[in-house]
Amino acid sequence: MPGGFQKTLRHQKGKGRDMLRGGYTCYGQDIGIMMLDTSFPRMKGDIGNALTFPFPVRYKIVRNVFQGASLPRDADAVLLNAFREAAKELEADGCKAITTSCGFLAGFQKELAEAVHIPVFTSTLALIPMIYPMLGKNQTIAVFTEKKEFMTESLFNKNGWSAKNIPVTVWGMDENSAFNDLIIRNSSEGDLDRIRKEVEQISVRFHETEKNCGAIVLECQNLSPFGKTIQDITGLPVFGINQLITFMRNAVSYPDYN
Repeated sequence: MPGGFQKTLRHQKGKGRDMLRGGYTCYGQDIGIMMLDTSFPRMKGDIGNALTFPFPVRYKIVRNVFQGASLPRDADAVLLNAFREAAKELEADGCKAITTSCGFLAGFQKELAEAVHIPVFTSTLALIPMIYPMLGKNQTIAVFTEKKEFMTESLFNKNGWSAKNIPVTVWGMDENSAFNDLIIRNSSEGDLDRIRKEVEQISVRFHETEKNCGAIVLECQNLSPFGKTIQDITGLPVFGINQLITFMRNAVSYPDYN
């Protein structure tokens, strides 16, 4: 049975009475967010900070699959099984749509979507086929990521599109950056001023190099707190996970304009 669409707390008018319909323990958390079990600090603007959103979200921490900068040897099977179960739990708890805190889980988009009966969006990569028709002739889409080498044709294909048909340019953070040290290596503290400077530098390099780009997609969820900085430097539309979450929340809980 589809989750939140079938059982939700709402008024049912009938025979002169307002009826309440339930089925869950908690209500009002339409978006479920599956989180890797990390300890690095998450500032406002990061998907892992609930203050980022103007509405409640429900977090599900997936334990024992992330060990600092490393993953288990059989990472694919371990991650998929753990996140599949987490998705099912969020659906059972009444969430109406589910996302993840790490864009690299985009490789499991199909499998996770098929595990439940509610929408699952693992990454902002899903936005690219929507953005591309909006752009002018010969314009490209930039993908900002932590690790450029992870952005492969296979990953794009798993999210329903191909770089052969949609031109993208991929920009990754420097391997030894403070940003990667914080996120990839799961450090418990980081130098925010240095990280902000690194984001500014990559944005300037991008702006000076790419002359035919029409939009930027933040594949790395953790770049979202710096989206405004990136936009101020590049002057381009910036699409991040927070915008996608808000879009999906309004889709599964449509605003009442009456």
